[in-house]
Amino acid sequence: MTLAARLPDYPWDELAPLRQKARAFPGGAVDLSVGTPVDPVPSIIQDALSAAADAPGYPLTAGTAELRAAAAGWLARSLGVQVDPGSVLPVIGTKEFVAWLPVMLGLGQADTVIFPALAYPTYDIGARLAGATAMATDTLADAPESARLLWVNSPSNPTGRVLSAGQLRDAVAWARSRGCVFASDECYIELGWSVSPVSALHPSVRGDSLDGVLAVFSLSKRSNLAGYRAGFVTGDPALIRELLLVGRQAGMIVPAPVQAAMVAALSDDAHAGEQKARYGARREILAGGLTAAGFRIDHSEAGLYLWATRPGLDCRAACELLASECGILVGPGSMYGPGGAEHIRVALTATDERVAAAGERLRALGG
Repeated sequence: MTLAARLPDYPWDELAPLRQKARAFPGGAVDLSVGTPVDPVPSIIQDALSAAADAPGYPLTAGTAELRAAAAGWLARSLGVQVDPGSVLPVIGTKEFVAWLPVMLGLGQADTVIFPALAYPTYDIGARLAGATAMATDTLADAPESARLLWVNSPSNPTGRVLSAGQLRDAVAWARSRGCVFASDECYIELGWSVSPVSALHPSVRGDSLDGVLAVFSLSKRSNLAGYRAGFVTGDPALIRELLLVGRQAGMIVPAPVQAAMVAALSDDAHAGEQKARYGARREILAGGLTAAGFRIDHSEAGLYLWATRPGLDCRAACELLASECGILVGPGSMYGPGGAEHIRVALTATDERVAAAGERLRALGG
């Protein structure tokens, strides 16, 4: 069986008819379906990228010493986490890392990858690429003995749910008792609204050891670097050494100018604070509009999305309503698992002008 034969159709393609309806709405579409940043890359990061543009040689797969130190410094300042800079590994975008981690760990047909019941689809895709069994569950007691990789995602995409230190600690203990790698996707960890998310690398979660624990971080949302494909993974030094060897052999190398840009991004907290404030203001407008239009917002205490439902409508009908009557494009919750069939995911990633338009249209829908 080819790799492509193992994969489902790309889920976002099914939104094409709704996108056409939204574009036909007076004033044009407001696309809140995909969480792609729309704000400018901060100038401090652009300048660093430009200054490093003369890069004729091969960059280091392990990342420069400056990059590893900047990542470790950011973790200490922002999350209260201490890691050896030598155990930081840059990755070519965290989606790619999520998709290929099971392969990099050597998983196969005899193994199972566990991930949340409502989850970003790429955890499932990673299991498929490796030929492993994918299992979506929030009940670890149901997991088979073949579990070799456990993904958690807090704050969650799509729900915005945040796991407590105790919940994460229990999951780490479960994974360690099974000899299962615990991987924490912390892409949205700085975007806490009503709670402060905790990293799986924090001592309150992983205890005195990093054994068996990985955490992956993205600069796409924090610094508007989705187009740069910039992230990093850190945690258990032994696991990082294994991943580095695979990356070196396979040529999984973050370009040198991007590494320089990452140093600038991770060394500066001001731009990240400004971006979070922008998202917070947009969140207030969209939450108010959705509520006025008869939607209820569940979870959403952190992250880049609002997880909403309207009584009497399933997710497909809600998407149709918003596209036709408001020119707003959102994501159906069923894309993230059967448990999302009554919800929609609304991204905060549109310009201030488009978000303001969405708020007005939603309030008008509510009458």
